[in-house]
Amino acid sequence: MTWQVSSWCLSYPDDQFIDRSSLLRRALCEQPDHPSTRELLTFVDHIESTPLPTLVDDYVDTFDLSRKHTLYLSYWTDGDTRRRGAALGEFKALYRSSGFVVDLHGELPDHLPIVLEFAARVDADAGQEMLEKYRPALELIRFALRDRRSPYTAVLTAICSTLPGESPVDRQAARAMTPALGVEAVGLEPYDSRLLPLTATPARGEP
Repeated sequence: MTWQVSSWCLSYPDDQFIDRSSLLRRALCEQPDHPSTRELLTFVDHIESTPLPTLVDDYVDTFDLSRKHTLYLSYWTDGDTRRRGAALGEFKALYRSSGFVVDLHGELPDHLPIVLEFAARVDADAGQEMLEKYRPALELIRFALRDRRSPYTAVLTAICSTLPGESPVDRQAARAMTPALGVEAVGLEPYDSRLLPLTATPARGEP
Protein backbone atom coordinates (compact mmCIF):
# COMPACT_ATOMS: atom_id res chain seq x y z
CA MET A 1 0.00 0.00 0.00
CA THR A 2 2.80 2.45 0.85
CA TRP A 3 4.39 2.12 -2.58
CA GLN A 4 1.13 2.62 -4.47
CA VAL A 5 0.08 5.61 -2.37
CA SER A 6 3.56 7.11 -2.67
CA SER A 7 3.44 6.71 -6.44
CA TRP A 8 0.17 8.64 -6.54
CA CYS A 9 1.51 11.30 -4.19
CA LEU A 10 4.51 11.87 -6.47
CA SER A 11 2.38 12.23 -9.58
CA TYR A 12 1.61 15.58 -11.19
CA PRO A 13 -1.23 17.23 -9.24
CA ASP A 14 -4.45 17.71 -11.17
CA ASP A 15 -8.18 17.52 -10.43
CA GLN A 16 -8.02 13.73 -10.25
CA PHE A 17 -5.11 14.03 -7.84
CA ILE A 18 -7.26 16.12 -5.50
CA ASP A 19 -10.30 13.87 -5.84
CA ARG A 20 -8.16 10.86 -4.95
CA SER A 21 -7.02 12.31 -1.61
CA SER A 22 -10.07 11.10 0.32
CA LEU A 23 -9.56 7.60 -1.09
CA LEU A 24 -5.91 7.70 -0.05
CA ARG A 25 -6.86 8.76 3.47
CA ARG A 26 -9.37 5.94 3.86
CA ALA A 27 -6.91 3.38 2.53
CA LEU A 28 -4.14 4.56 4.84
CA CYS A 29 -6.41 4.64 7.89
CA GLU A 30 -7.22 0.97 7.28
CA GLN A 31 -3.53 0.02 7.46
CA PRO A 32 -1.69 -1.03 10.63
CA ASP A 33 0.13 1.77 12.39
CA HIS A 34 3.54 2.24 10.78
CA PRO A 35 5.88 5.21 10.27
CA SER A 36 5.17 5.11 6.54
CA THR A 37 1.43 5.42 7.14
CA ARG A 38 1.87 8.39 9.44
CA GLU A 39 4.17 10.15 6.98
CA LEU A 40 1.77 9.67 4.08
CA LEU A 41 -1.19 10.88 6.13
CA THR A 42 0.81 14.03 6.80
CA PHE A 43 1.20 14.53 3.07
CA VAL A 44 -2.51 13.89 2.47
CA ASP A 45 -3.24 16.61 5.04
CA HIS A 46 -1.08 18.91 2.93
CA ILE A 47 -2.95 18.01 -0.25
CA GLU A 48 -6.32 18.65 1.32
CA SER A 49 -5.32 21.99 2.82
CA THR A 50 -3.54 23.47 -0.21
CA PRO A 51 -5.17 24.99 -3.31
CA LEU A 52 -4.54 23.07 -6.52
CA PRO A 53 -2.68 25.93 -8.28
CA THR A 54 -0.27 26.08 -5.34
CA LEU A 55 0.25 22.32 -5.48
CA VAL A 56 0.98 22.53 -9.20
CA ASP A 57 3.45 25.39 -8.80
CA ASP A 58 5.25 23.57 -6.00
CA TYR A 59 5.47 20.33 -7.99
CA VAL A 60 6.87 22.09 -11.05
CA ASP A 61 9.35 24.14 -9.02
CA THR A 62 10.49 21.08 -7.07
CA PHE A 63 10.73 18.37 -9.71
CA ASP A 64 10.62 19.99 -13.14
CA LEU A 65 12.62 23.20 -12.77
CA SER A 66 15.24 22.05 -10.30
CA ARG A 67 17.94 19.47 -10.75
CA LYS A 68 18.37 19.10 -7.00
CA HIS A 69 15.36 16.86 -6.42
CA THR A 70 15.04 14.82 -9.61
CA LEU A 71 12.98 11.63 -9.39
CA TYR A 72 15.08 9.85 -12.03
CA LEU A 73 16.82 7.29 -9.82
CA SER A 74 19.78 6.38 -12.01
CA TYR A 75 20.85 10.01 -12.29
CA TRP A 76 21.84 9.94 -8.62
CA THR A 77 24.02 6.86 -9.02
CA ASP A 78 25.36 7.21 -12.56
CA GLY A 79 24.99 10.86 -13.51
CA ASP A 80 25.04 11.66 -17.22
CA THR A 81 27.55 8.95 -18.09
CA ARG A 82 27.68 5.89 -20.31
CA ARG A 83 26.80 3.79 -17.28
CA ARG A 84 23.38 5.38 -17.16
CA GLY A 85 22.38 3.81 -20.45
CA ALA A 86 22.97 0.37 -18.95
CA ALA A 87 21.04 1.35 -15.83
CA LEU A 88 18.04 2.48 -17.86
CA GLY A 89 18.25 -0.73 -19.86
CA GLU A 90 18.06 -2.70 -16.62
CA PHE A 91 14.79 -1.00 -15.71
CA LYS A 92 13.37 -1.70 -19.17
CA ALA A 93 14.43 -5.35 -18.99
CA LEU A 94 12.76 -5.69 -15.59
CA TYR A 95 9.47 -4.40 -16.94
CA ARG A 96 9.63 -6.59 -20.06
CA SER A 97 10.41 -9.72 -18.06
CA SER A 98 7.37 -9.18 -15.85
CA GLY A 99 5.02 -10.05 -18.70
CA PHE A 100 2.95 -6.94 -18.05
CA VAL A 101 2.67 -3.82 -20.14
CA VAL A 102 4.11 -1.03 -18.00
CA ASP A 103 2.91 2.42 -19.01
CA LEU A 104 5.84 4.81 -18.70
CA HIS A 105 3.57 7.85 -19.11
CA GLY A 106 6.18 9.41 -21.39
CA GLU A 107 8.87 9.18 -18.71
CA LEU A 108 12.16 7.32 -18.53
CA PRO A 109 11.88 3.87 -16.92
CA ASP A 110 13.76 4.90 -13.77
CA HIS A 111 11.21 7.59 -12.83
CA LEU A 112 10.39 6.89 -9.19
CA PRO A 113 6.57 6.92 -9.44
CA ILE A 114 6.78 4.29 -12.20
CA VAL A 115 9.13 2.08 -10.17
CA LEU A 116 6.82 2.36 -7.15
CA GLU A 117 3.75 1.47 -9.19
CA PHE A 118 5.54 -1.54 -10.65
CA ALA A 119 6.51 -2.71 -7.16
CA ALA A 120 2.98 -2.19 -5.85
CA ARG A 121 0.96 -3.66 -8.69
CA VAL A 122 3.14 -6.00 -10.74
CA ASP A 123 6.01 -7.66 -8.86
CA ALA A 124 6.61 -6.75 -5.24
CA ASP A 125 9.78 -8.82 -4.88
CA ALA A 126 11.49 -7.52 -8.02
CA GLY A 127 10.27 -4.01 -7.28
CA GLN A 128 11.63 -4.07 -3.76
CA GLU A 129 14.95 -5.40 -5.02
CA MET A 130 15.21 -2.44 -7.39
CA LEU A 131 14.23 0.03 -4.67
CA GLU A 132 16.86 -1.46 -2.36
CA LYS A 133 19.47 -1.21 -5.10
CA TYR A 134 18.64 2.48 -5.49
CA ARG A 135 18.33 3.14 -1.77
CA PRO A 136 21.20 5.68 -1.96
CA ALA A 137 19.26 7.66 -4.57
CA LEU A 138 16.10 7.58 -2.47
CA GLU A 139 17.95 8.83 0.59
CA LEU A 140 19.67 11.61 -1.35
CA ILE A 141 16.33 12.76 -2.73
CA ARG A 142 14.93 12.68 0.80
CA PHE A 143 17.74 14.89 2.11
CA ALA A 144 17.40 17.28 -0.82
CA LEU A 145 13.68 17.66 -0.16
CA ARG A 146 14.26 18.05 3.56
CA ASP A 147 16.74 20.84 2.93
CA ARG A 148 14.08 22.56 0.83
CA ARG A 149 11.54 22.01 3.64
CA SER A 150 9.32 20.40 1.06
CA PRO A 151 6.11 18.57 2.00
CA TYR A 152 7.31 15.82 -0.34
CA THR A 153 9.91 14.91 2.29
CA ALA A 154 7.17 12.92 4.02
CA VAL A 155 6.63 10.78 0.93
CA LEU A 156 10.32 9.92 0.52
CA THR A 157 10.60 9.23 4.25
CA ALA A 158 7.67 6.84 3.95
CA ILE A 159 9.27 5.00 1.03
CA CYS A 160 12.62 4.66 2.78
CA SER A 161 10.94 3.34 5.93
CA THR A 162 9.67 0.30 3.99
CA LEU A 163 13.21 -0.82 3.13
CA PRO A 164 15.51 -2.87 5.38
CA GLY A 165 17.88 -1.11 7.76
CA GLU A 166 18.07 2.38 9.17
CA SER A 167 18.22 5.45 6.99
CA PRO A 168 21.56 7.31 6.95
CA VAL A 169 21.77 10.19 9.38
CA ASP A 170 23.05 12.76 6.91
CA ARG A 171 23.77 13.41 3.25
CA GLN A 172 27.42 12.37 3.56
CA ALA A 173 26.39 8.96 4.86
CA ALA A 174 23.88 8.63 2.03
CA ARG A 175 26.54 9.46 -0.55
CA ALA A 176 28.82 6.85 0.98
CA MET A 177 26.23 4.24 0.00
CA THR A 178 26.78 4.79 -3.73
CA PRO A 179 29.73 5.15 -6.13
CA ALA A 180 30.87 8.67 -6.97
CA LEU A 181 28.71 10.38 -9.54
CA GLY A 182 30.23 10.56 -12.99
CA VAL A 183 30.79 13.85 -14.72
CA GLU A 184 31.12 12.75 -18.34
CA ALA A 185 28.13 13.97 -20.34
CA VAL A 186 28.11 11.75 -23.39
CA GLY A 187 24.69 12.00 -25.03
CA LEU A 188 23.44 8.44 -25.34
CA GLU A 189 22.07 7.26 -28.68
CA PRO A 190 19.44 7.97 -29.70
CA TYR A 191 19.74 11.34 -27.99
CA ASP A 192 16.94 11.94 -25.51
CA SER A 193 16.89 15.20 -23.57
CA ARG A 194 15.22 13.38 -20.67
CA LEU A 195 18.57 11.70 -20.04
CA LEU A 196 19.70 15.09 -18.78
CA PRO A 197 16.94 15.91 -16.30
CA LEU A 198 19.10 18.22 -14.26
CA THR A 199 20.00 20.73 -16.93
CA ALA A 200 18.71 23.35 -19.26
CA THR A 201 15.51 24.90 -17.90
CA PRO A 202 16.04 28.11 -15.91
CA ALA A 203 14.26 28.45 -12.62
CA ARG A 204 11.11 30.52 -12.55
CA GLY A 205 12.00 34.21 -12.49
CA GLU A 206 15.51 33.67 -13.82
CA PRO A 207 16.55 35.10 -17.24
